[in-house]
Amino acid sequence: MELALSPVKQSALRLNLPVMQPEKIKNNQEFRDALAALRPDAIIVVGYGRIIPQWMIDLPRLGNINVHASLLPKYRGAAPIQWAIAQGESVTGVTTMKIDAGLDTGDTLLQKEMEIEPDDTSETIGPRLAAMGGDLLVETLRGIEAGSVHPQKQDDAKATLAPILKKEDGRVDFSRTASEISNRLRGFQPWPGAFTIFRGKNLNIWKIAAHGRSISPGEMVIEDGRMFAGCGSNTAVEFIEVQPEGKKRMAASDFVHGYHPQSGEKLGE
Repeated sequence: MELALSPVKQSALRLNLPVMQPEKIKNNQEFRDALAALRPDAIIVVGYGRIIPQWMIDLPRLGNINVHASLLPKYRGAAPIQWAIAQGESVTGVTTMKIDAGLDTGDTLLQKEMEIEPDDTSETIGPRLAAMGGDLLVETLRGIEAGSVHPQKQDDAKATLAPILKKEDGRVDFSRTASEISNRLRGFQPWPGAFTIFRGKNLNIWKIAAHGRSISPGEMVIEDGRMFAGCGSNTAVEFIEVQPEGKKRMAASDFVHGYHPQSGEKLGE
C-alpha cells in the first residue's frame, strides 16, 4: 500500500532527466508552456489510456507517436492484450501509430507480430510485448527521421474494440464453451480474473482444463476428488486451482475434500 515510482520515472531520475507529473494535461497551461519550451521533435505516448488534447497533438513536428499492444485496427482501446487472449487469438503484436483525435484511430507506422502460446496469460505476454514495443519504437523513430517509414491509414471496417475491463467481465458464464471460458480466464489475469458463485459465496477460479464431456452448463460433477463443471456446446472444464471467498488459493482436490461439493450442485447461483 505504498506509492512506488514507475520504471520510466526510475530510469529518468537515474539519467538525470527532468520529470513532470501533471494531474491533468488538457487545460493545464503551465504544463503546456513547459512542453512547448522543450520544442520536442516527437512526443511518445505509451499506456496513457485517455484522449490526447489537440494542442499536444499539434505541438511536435513528427507528431505524437503511440506504442499500442495490438495489431491495429484490431483491438482498439484500453485493454488490447487482455481481449486478444480472451477472444482466442493465436497472434497479437505491437503497432506504432500517429495519434489523432480518435481512440487508436491514427495512421499506423510499423507493426510486428508475436504468437500467443496456448498457456499464455496477459501477465506472461505483456512483458514480451513491452520489450518488442521498445525496439519497434526506436526503429519507428529512426525510420521517420530517415524518411523510410510512412503513415498508413487504418481500415476502419476491420476495427475491433478492447474496452476497459470491468469486474463483471470476470464472472464465468457457463453457457460459453470450455475453450471460451479458458481463454477469458487467461486473458483477464490478474484482474478481474474469473469467478463464479458457490453456495451463495464467490469462488475465484485460477486454473482450469477443458474437457469434451457433456454436462449441463453450470452443473458440477465430482469424481475421485476431481471437480468438473458443464459448459456450452457439450463441453466441460475441470477445476485445477480455486479460491473460496475469504480463503487462500488451493488445489481443487483440497477444495473437494474441505467443502464436500456434490454432483448435481449448480455454480453461478
